[in-house]
Amino acid sequence: MRAYLLVAIITAVVSYLATWAVRYLAKRYDITPAIRARDVHKTPTPRIGGVAIFFAIVVGIIAAGSFGWFESVFRDPGPIWAIVGAGGLIVVVGLLDDLIELDWTAKMGGQIAAAWILASSGVQIVSLPIGGLTVGSFGVSLAITVFVVVLVMNAVNFIDGLDGLAAGVVGIGTLAFFIYSYVLAQQTSPTDYFSIAGMLSAVVLGAIAGFLPHNFSPAKIFMGDSGAMLLGLMMATSAIAVTGSIDPATVTRNDLLPALIPLVLPVVILLVPLLDLLLAVVRRVRRGQSPFAADREHLHHQLQDLGHSHRGAVLVFYHWTTVVSLCLLLFFWIDAAPVIIIFGVWMIIALIHTYWPVFRRVTRARSSLGK
Repeated sequence: MRAYLLVAIITAVVSYLATWAVRYLAKRYDITPAIRARDVHKTPTPRIGGVAIFFAIVVGIIAAGSFGWFESVFRDPGPIWAIVGAGGLIVVVGLLDDLIELDWTAKMGGQIAAAWILASSGVQIVSLPIGGLTVGSFGVSLAITVFVVVLVMNAVNFIDGLDGLAAGVVGIGTLAFFIYSYVLAQQTSPTDYFSIAGMLSAVVLGAIAGFLPHNFSPAKIFMGDSGAMLLGLMMATSAIAVTGSIDPATVTRNDLLPALIPLVLPVVILLVPLLDLLLAVVRRVRRGQSPFAADREHLHHQLQDLGHSHRGAVLVFYHWTTVVSLCLLLFFWIDAAPVIIIFGVWMIIALIHTYWPVFRRVTRARSSLGK
C-alpha cells in the first residue's frame, strides 16, 4: 500500500504544479475560449486542464516504473506504453475540440483510434468470469473492447459541465476501484500485491487530487474534453485490466458477484452519466441534430433548475457516486441481504438530498399559506 500511496502523492504534486503552469500559460497567451450559451460559468476560463492531467499521469507511470515494487507490472511494458500512447492521442483530439471544435465524426474517429491502440496491444475483454465464458475471436474481443472504452469516455465527457463534477465523480469511483483491485491482488497473489489496474488507479487518483483544487467551484481551469475523455479512457482501461487478472474457470457460483465487480463497477458508477448520455443522444437525434451537438438539458443542469446551487448540484452527483460505489464494494465482504438494506436506506437519504430544494419550497409555500 505504501508504494501505491507514494506513486499517488508524486502524481498529485506534479498534477497540482502542472495545472498551475497550464493556467499561467493559458492566461499569458490568451488560450481562453469565449463563453458559450450552454456554459454555466460567467467568467472566461481556460479549458485545457487535460494537458496537465496527462502530463501528471505519464510522470506517475514513469515514477512507478522506477520503483522495484512494480517490477512485475513493467515486466511486459508494451500494454503500459500503449495506454500512454492512447492517452496522448485522446488528449490531442480533445485539445483540438476544445480549441477549434472538431466535427463530431472526427472526434469519434479519434476516440475509436485511441481505443483500438489499447485493444490491439492486448488490453482487451477476452474472458468473462461466468463459468469460463470467453468472448470469442480476437476480432470480437477487439470490437467489444473498443465499444466499451468509447462508451465510458463519452459518459465521463458528458458530465463535465460543472466545476469539479467529472473529476470528483471519477475520483470517487477510482478510489472504490483501487480498493477492489488491491484486495483482489492480495487474494489472487499473496506474494505480489502489484497490478496494472492498481497502478493506474493510484496514478489517476493522484492526478485528480492535484487537479481538483484548481477545478472545484469556482473553477480557475477546466479539464476540457481532453481531460474528461482521458479520465474515461483510464477508468475503462483499469476495469478491463482487472478482468484479465481473473481466471473465469476458477470462479464458483458464490464468487460470481465479486468476480463481476470489475465489469459492473464502472457501469454502476457511471450509471447516471450513461443515462444522461442516452437521453442526450435520443433528444438530439429526435431534433435532427448530431448526437454530439451541445445543449443545456443535461442532468446537472436539471439539478440546478430544481434549485441546487452550482456546488450543491456537484455534491448531489458525489453523493450518488459514493452510494453506488461503496455499496457495490460491500458485496465483496458481506452477504447480499445487509448490503441491500444499507443501499435502500442510503438511497432514500440520497433522494432526499437530491430533491431537498423542492421540499424546502413546498414547506415555505405551506408556511406562507398558513399565515
